[in-house]
Amino acid sequence: MARAVELAIRAEAKGNLPIAAVLVLDSEVVATGQNQTSFPIVHPGRHAETLALAAVPEALANRLPEMTCFTTLEPCLMCFGSLVIHGVARVVFGARDPVGGAIDLIQHLPPYVARKAGSIQWLGPTAPELCEPLWRRIARKYELWSAMQEA
Repeated sequence: MARAVELAIRAEAKGNLPIAAVLVLDSEVVATGQNQTSFPIVHPGRHAETLALAAVPEALANRLPEMTCFTTLEPCLMCFGSLVIHGVARVVFGARDPVGGAIDLIQHLPPYVARKAGSIQWLGPTAPELCEPLWRRIARKYELWSAMQEA
């Protein structure tokens, strides 16, 4: 998780959101990704988890069901879907995302997707002291606090 936090802070320094993900296999880092939705180009799909999945070496792609994804923030719906489709074994997230996190959606998915999503270990929040400040900076940037109060 410490590596993910370090990458998240680097992403923020480049003008992106402070979110990062690290994929681990047998205690070794296999791939990393950090939010790149604003820099180097504006692209809404360049989220940390999807970039980490894309960075997995082809020779290890068949071992995704053995990997753990450490991410600073509870995955959004897009990243959640990517992790489920690729069958990652477990997802460890540092902080909850009460506005955009998708973990609670498992019970509302079609049965065949819910079974696959339910077979993944979803662990978190595991490092709120490190990761909640990152989420709060995102919330302030997008004025999510006020949106949460209105809901």
